[in-house]
Amino acid sequence: METCWWVLWWRLLVVLAVADVGLAIDEYSRADFPDGFIFGAGTSAYQVEGAANQDGRSPSVWDTFAHGGFAGGPTGDIAVDQYHKYKEDVQLMAEMGLDAYRFSISWSRLIPDGRGDVNPKGLEYYNNLINELISHGIKPLVSLYNFDHPQVLEDEYGGWVSRKMVEDFRAYAEVCFKVFGDRVSHWTTVNEPNILAHGSYDQGISPPGHCSPPFGAAACVHGNSTTEPYLVLHNILLAHASTVELYRRNYQGKQHGLIGITLYAFGFAPYSNLTEDVEATQRAKAFYLGWAADPLVYGDYPEIMKRNVGSRLPRFTTEESELVKGAFDFLGLIHYMQVSVKDNLSSLSLELRDFNADIIVSNDALLGFDLIVQFPVRPRALQEILEDFKQLYGNPPIYVLENGQVNVRNTSLIDVTRVEYLQAYIGAVLTALRNGCNVKGFSVWSLLDVFELLGGFQTGFGLYYVDLDDPDLPRYPKLSAHWYSHFLKGGIIDSSANVELASNLSSVTDLRSQRSSY
Repeated sequence: METCWWVLWWRLLVVLAVADVGLAIDEYSRADFPDGFIFGAGTSAYQVEGAANQDGRSPSVWDTFAHGGFAGGPTGDIAVDQYHKYKEDVQLMAEMGLDAYRFSISWSRLIPDGRGDVNPKGLEYYNNLINELISHGIKPLVSLYNFDHPQVLEDEYGGWVSRKMVEDFRAYAEVCFKVFGDRVSHWTTVNEPNILAHGSYDQGISPPGHCSPPFGAAACVHGNSTTEPYLVLHNILLAHASTVELYRRNYQGKQHGLIGITLYAFGFAPYSNLTEDVEATQRAKAFYLGWAADPLVYGDYPEIMKRNVGSRLPRFTTEESELVKGAFDFLGLIHYMQVSVKDNLSSLSLELRDFNADIIVSNDALLGFDLIVQFPVRPRALQEILEDFKQLYGNPPIYVLENGQVNVRNTSLIDVTRVEYLQAYIGAVLTALRNGCNVKGFSVWSLLDVFELLGGFQTGFGLYYVDLDDPDLPRYPKLSAHWYSHFLKGGIIDSSANVELASNLSSVTDLRSQRSSY
């Protein structure tokens, strides 16, 4: 039961690239989407900025984690150097026709000590980036946190395992509202807190790398897998809700922006129609998504979590429940794949349990499930998730803030499978819209091939290839960039258009000759 989503992802990077994708809608265009629907692309600070040791930026937990030997040694010290190349990147976004750019702010760059003085150079950089976006008609969609709090706060009190983080995060967020809020219309607080809590504080495979034997990565030297994931998610929800309350009270009326949080959502489907598999699927949904979504909508954790986790699951006070409930103007959604859920007998001991073990326990029986990636990849999974939000959570406004396909990173610019993937999943969003789901936007992950959380520089989701062997780190549009631009500018999307695009580009053998404007 130690095999989990990131392990499966890592093992199946190549296989996913050749998965079959069936379309619910064979032909569509941007005109089929409502007025005001936002299409964008995204990155995050540590993955794209570089300049890790420049202009007053202090180390974050991601720096420490990467320098500890993650993924064979690559780091984000340089990444793809958007810190120095942001004007070039914004120009690419404008040429592509993006409505919005989703990026995160580095807490360590803006407030190097975690609290207190603002770093003038960090302030200047984000002001420049935001202004450059706006000058090209591109909305900044700003995430306040993506796995990267300042290392100084980790050293001082353990970061998210401490309630002190609630106050420090809120203070950091308030600085961002004060200095950038006049130009930012969409804020998200924490990126995929459900995966952060599980991956970083149970399995130890993402920053800051907490876990404890017999669970998680062998290299873990600190943490408690049985309690920390639940404590961390609880503290994140309180920090988020406190920040939303602050924004609504002091800034929203003047700045007229919206604020939310971004949740990771697998598509879960029963491996078979057996009752046991259906029940296991419901447990998986409750633990992976309901863990964060239920408190935000209903003010408390799912009942199955309370039963299975017991006293290790923190409880909300009445005041905290009221604070967390409804603490969003919209929800961000991250989705990449569907997994099948198979219930099976397990001999796992009840004496010591982590997040994975808590899911497999059903009443007094040792019943569990294996996560099995189902092929073909199903764009209907995204549609079904959106319809679940409509049915289970009152149809809140949803922005799909990450969706895309990973490939092994290489110099091929003819990424036909990524085009097929995006065509299928954007079509699924359109189907969900037509079924009444309250979807407001869609953002591709990622704008560029960046430093990936799980793959370093070995994998890439980018619309643009970045040549890491060239000191200037030039960007080259892939077929998917041309396809997305074609769609954004009103082109009809169907299989014949894909074939024509691929044919026009496949004759080009010189990488640098692809570096032309649209």
